[in-house]
Amino acid sequence: MVDHFVAGRSFTGTGERLGPVFDPALGVETKRVRLAAPADVDAAVAAAAQAFPGWRDKSWARRQEVLFTFRELLNARRGELAEIITSEHGKVVSDAAGEIARGQEVLEFALGMPHLARGGYSENVSTGVDAFTLRQPLGVVSIVSPFNFPAMVPMWFLPMALATGNTVVLKPSEKDPSAANWLAALLSEAGLPDGVFNVLHGDKVAVDGLLEHPDVQAVSFVGSTPIARYVYENATRAGKRVQALGGAKNHMLVLADADLDLAADSAVNAAFGSAGERCMAISVLAVVDSVADDLIGRISERMGRIKVGDGRQGCDMGPLVTREHRDKVADYVELAVKEGASVVVDGRDVEPAGAAEGFWLGPTLVDRVGRDSRIYTEEIFGPVLSVVRVRDLAEGIEIINDGAYGNGTAIFTTSGGAARRFQREVEAGMIGINVPIPVPVSYYSFGGWKQSMFGDTKAYGEQGVHFFTREKAVTSRWPVTAGAGGFDLGFPQNA
Repeated sequence: MVDHFVAGRSFTGTGERLGPVFDPALGVETKRVRLAAPADVDAAVAAAAQAFPGWRDKSWARRQEVLFTFRELLNARRGELAEIITSEHGKVVSDAAGEIARGQEVLEFALGMPHLARGGYSENVSTGVDAFTLRQPLGVVSIVSPFNFPAMVPMWFLPMALATGNTVVLKPSEKDPSAANWLAALLSEAGLPDGVFNVLHGDKVAVDGLLEHPDVQAVSFVGSTPIARYVYENATRAGKRVQALGGAKNHMLVLADADLDLAADSAVNAAFGSAGERCMAISVLAVVDSVADDLIGRISERMGRIKVGDGRQGCDMGPLVTREHRDKVADYVELAVKEGASVVVDGRDVEPAGAAEGFWLGPTLVDRVGRDSRIYTEEIFGPVLSVVRVRDLAEGIEIINDGAYGNGTAIFTTSGGAARRFQREVEAGMIGINVPIPVPVSYYSFGGWKQSMFGDTKAYGEQGVHFFTREKAVTSRWPVTAGAGGFDLGFPQNA
């Protein structure tokens, strides 16, 4: 049984509903997770609210000490966390370890928070008057994270929130909930006071409770676009600060002058890593027609070498997270055939190195995909790479900009001029030049454009510091002589 984690300990709550947790490689239920009732939301938020004044008032040095200790514990035991992720999500262990490493980058960035969140000071802005700014925490903040990165996505937000003095309620995906509890226990071991970080498991009931709760000041969300829009609209209506990162349909544009071996390796890595279950996966290969057949041949050859199977057994790609999701992705492949596309490599025929009951779907490559087809316009979130042939750079930019999403995109070329035009004209929040998955490093910020992002503040980096703090501007005067102010009803002047 996976319980909630509230006020520093396991918490059963009042909710009577339970959800199944599967091992996707075995196709069997291994655990059950408690799904929060409204009273459980109240209990988690109350614990965070009670802990806030004490955590806020801790010195920067003390807060940093806790996070430094957490970092060392995580470094020593991240293999344990990777195994937990693989057992519930299905991604291979090496991929789970990579996820943890990327989350640690944000933790390490947050360890510099005393410098990052410091204010400014201006002396004598007027005679005997000084002005300065302060950055202070918001209070209780919530994180709603998806199934595909059960450690990395919470760690995009968690270190930033804690380092700036906030307290947190995390609602992880009910599909793979155990990583969140593991992180909570490790933070407690590192010395985090009870109630500063809480884990609330559940579904829409838990999410709605956090969106509506008057004591929750901000919401950080990652998930599909329809839910991101829902979170943004409802949380902002309740007066909360929101960063809601949605879905994607990321294109990789390959020009005729590109290094085709590099492009082929990159397309395979970016489309099929983590079984395509990531919002920065490349799902559309837009390739100049003159090199399309050559590139497709190179990609197909590499796909034939991908070993699909149990992520704990040295395979390259694991199963999808649930049977329902596997079937949904497989239905898109069938739909592509009906829509007139050509299936070059069909992942439905895969012979996995794992239990027959696992949620398997192999890497799939679909050529000559129409721009009005559902397989092109909709987010599939699985190991399906669609090929669209274009005439040139201009048409490639045009089809990317015509899409509803604007998360990430990449260009492969040896032309500096083409790359510069691409980065200036393409409408997406994260751009790769000969880099297929351009997730920014921790000291830059993560977030897309258009329907891939709702809210004005991206995740982590400098924008993350601003999201989890609010600024005060203080104007101060300490008269040397008593009664030196004088009486004047006029507009204040800078004298």
